[in-house]
Amino acid sequence: VGDSSVLSCALKANTNLVTWKISPKAGGPCTLGYRADTNMTNRTNCSDSINWKFRPDLDPTIEIRQVGMAQEGNYTCEVASTEGYCHTRYHLTVLAPPRPSLYCDEQGIPVCEAAAGKPPAQISWDPESNSTAEEEVHDNGTVTVLSRFTACSTTVTNVTTCTVSHPAGNWSQSIAC
Repeated sequence: VGDSSVLSCALKANTNLVTWKISPKAGGPCTLGYRADTNMTNRTNCSDSINWKFRPDLDPTIEIRQVGMAQEGNYTCEVASTEGYCHTRYHLTVLAPPRPSLYCDEQGIPVCEAAAGKPPAQISWDPESNSTAEEEVHDNGTVTVLSRFTACSTTVTNVTTCTVSHPAGNWSQSIAC
């Protein structure tokens, strides 16, 4: 989320036509086209954040600026040349790093939260806990994971550490409640 994504497509010798067909998760489909005989480009229903990275006659790569959840979906590049037809397919998956936090609830129990991550984050405890995580799915496809520390043994230390694991990065913090 928020980064740029670049999707490349092989340019063939004697290219006649390049078409990007985009089917995002949200909103309708869009196309970017380039026709060599007229040296013209065309765009249909594409947001301003999706465009050619360079000149399509030199390189049919596209760039998606400030990627958001709405850009997740299928991207297909089709190239027609005198050599024949080829296509390249991508499925763009958007990662949203969670916002981690660790705090003590009203009963003095450590609570670890990983807010609005995609995919959902994994939460673990040190010392080990037999707590189960609660998940809340949001409309935009992100998930908030919440875990309350539950001691596995009767010998409980004062300091508890929560670790949040996610493909976009890991986070760890300790607290004494």
